[in-house]
Amino acid sequence: MVNVRDPDLMLNYLEVLLKHSNFTKAASELYISQPYLTQLIKRIEKELGAPIINRHRLPFSLTEADQIYYYQYLENLSAEHQRLALQLARYTNDSTEIIRVAVLESLGTFLLPAIFPRFLKDHPSVRIQVVEGFPHQSEERILNDQADLYMGQTPETLNYGIHPYINGGENYYVIIPATSKFYQPGRFILDPSTYNLDDLLQEPFVLSSAESEIRHQVNSLFQNRKLVPKVVMVSNSVITVANLAIQGVGLTISAASILKRIKETPINLYPLDPSLIQIRYFIGAKKDRPLTDAMRDLIAAFQSANLQMKIHW
Repeated sequence: MVNVRDPDLMLNYLEVLLKHSNFTKAASELYISQPYLTQLIKRIEKELGAPIINRHRLPFSLTEADQIYYYQYLENLSAEHQRLALQLARYTNDSTEIIRVAVLESLGTFLLPAIFPRFLKDHPSVRIQVVEGFPHQSEERILNDQADLYMGQTPETLNYGIHPYINGGENYYVIIPATSKFYQPGRFILDPSTYNLDDLLQEPFVLSSAESEIRHQVNSLFQNRKLVPKVVMVSNSVITVANLAIQGVGLTISAASILKRIKETPINLYPLDPSLIQIRYFIGAKKDRPLTDAMRDLIAAFQSANLQMKIHW
């Protein structure tokens, strides 16, 4: 491919050129000469064998070749450079310890603010690298030494090679929208005796993707009750799933930490028995791997934090 020593610089050149749709104005903002910028673009096009900027019409736009070059090659190369820099920082900066934390994406907005501010204040020489992903991705990162710690839920499903330290949790609720025949006006959290759970579970459902931890637990709930969910829509985002349910696409099962982030709206929440399905938070580390003092302190901070998420009756 094109020999670009600095992908971030090339990304900047292209963005400014597209913004101005004028080589002279773009070169002026970039503090380079117009002939240099023109020749640079021509050289890249020659190496690619195709035009990358459609400059025969205003405003300038990316050609299909440039979309590949710009979005796939340059941005991927830039991301690789940033990842390499972060990895090297663990060895090139003796005064800073970097702890790589894998986290379940749906929990990050709740768990991280509850732990990191105080921890980082007490450990000014520590930097945290957060990598969000599905549980299987986080487990692979821990087992392959691409992450140091993993924050997630339902430690019962963890790979045997990861040791969990458990603290806090939350309950699940069935979201019943105002459009449902089960909706009760003027009420928010229903008493569990209001309905037979199996009746609710036979309604159409919006669910998260098969990779999500919530989906694994929901599938187990249906299987244990010998029911097959009527899935009308699936999304990778648990927030999207909850909002779709609220808008009447179907019922769904959601957790307190998710529901607290949703705007108030006329819905009912049917609480699920914790003996059937619940969340327990954990921070995990690879078994038999030595922990630094800072990693032990972060685990202790996790275990001592108030991580019990509740919705009040």
